[in-house]
Amino acid sequence: MSYSLTTPVTGGAQTGFTAPTYTIALDTAPQYNGKQYAVTALGGTQAGVSANNPSIPFTLNFVRPVSLKTAAAVKAGSNSLVANNRNKWGLILRKGGLVNSGSVVYGTAIIRTEFDIAAGMETASPAELRGMISFLVGALSQVSAGLGDTLATGVV
Repeated sequence: MSYSLTTPVTGGAQTGFTAPTYTIALDTAPQYNGKQYAVTALGGTQAGVSANNPSIPFTLNFVRPVSLKTAAAVKAGSNSLVANNRNKWGLILRKGGLVNSGSVVYGTAIIRTEFDIAAGMETASPAELRGMISFLVGALSQVSAGLGDTLATGVV
């Protein structure tokens, strides 16, 4: 199964939000090797949050490597590789919002996540990759409210 979101997306817990949901639609990614979704509507209680529009983006873009590399050969007589081939995937979340209270000046917050995978690992030990992603998603879900509070207050 490929990277694919279903709508609505249930949001993680956040201070001041009640049962947040996000209705999404497939969008055109800015680059040819990406797959992007836009948040078209919000559900639950999340005052002050806006859906995607031209001035206030709310998109999630998954970017694959331009060309996938294969595992490098092993150096003769050793346990090391001839080259350090890596496949870099990316996940880019964009969310626009006001940058100055009382004005109509917008800016964009961007979260860039890079998945830097040793070429060959996807076939030699896919369970290790799945375990890594499972832990990441679980950890982010667990700290959702705390991370939102930290970004809003600056207190770690």
